[in-house]
Amino acid sequence: MDPELPVVRLCVAGMQAEAEGRAGAARALFQQAWDSAADDYEACIAAHYLARHQNSPEETLRWNQECLDRADRVGDERVAGFYPSLHLNMGHACRQLGRPALAHTHFVRAAERVEQAVEGQYGDWNRFAIAAGLRDTAGAYEDFPREDSEGEGGAGAEGVPLILDEAVDGRVRELVSRWCARGELMALGLALPAYLGYLGKAADRVRLRSALHMVHAARRLPADEQAELGAVIGSAALR
Repeated sequence: MDPELPVVRLCVAGMQAEAEGRAGAARALFQQAWDSAADDYEACIAAHYLARHQNSPEETLRWNQECLDRADRVGDERVAGFYPSLHLNMGHACRQLGRPALAHTHFVRAAERVEQAVEGQYGDWNRFAIAAGLRDTAGAYEDFPREDSEGEGGAGAEGVPLILDEAVDGRVRELVSRWCARGELMALGLALPAYLGYLGKAADRVRLRSALHMVHAARRLPADEQAELGAVIGSAALR
């Protein structure tokens, strides 16, 4: 985004007010950004921030939908990096309204476009949040009539599962819980980013398997955990 755009400057000021606990001032600045938007691109930016300051889940969803609709109208590279977070926000809004199946479809769409997100900590946060949303709504998609292009069974466009195999996920969670209890910081530092950001793509499987392998190779764990970790690494879900 161009930091010199008046709409962007208003939204930056709104974020500063929000950080200082001045919610009313923040909303007023975001509303001013919306009122002054000159085109769909600027309206998309303003709607994103306005959605954060609504008084009901219905209005939050409405503004997130407005944001997504405006991005679709722009339809060029300026908004390509917005889509992971736009669908992520739609997913959260649908969950708040008790619509987990529809939320799941938005988390799937977010996962399909996650590579377009800005790299760095913000991109990592998006990836972690998308993965969490997929896990939390994984059982809901079966009740929702999906379009053919959306994949099956919580899968991406190519039919690849976007969540870790349930049995393997449980075993990794148990290991992570033990490491947290003991303060195994090296193991956690290696494994958690790959686990929390797992979206089922080939690169994600390689990343998780490699991270777990490094923990295993260090041989710093108790014998039972070494054996369990070796079994997880060798599981079909991570090949």
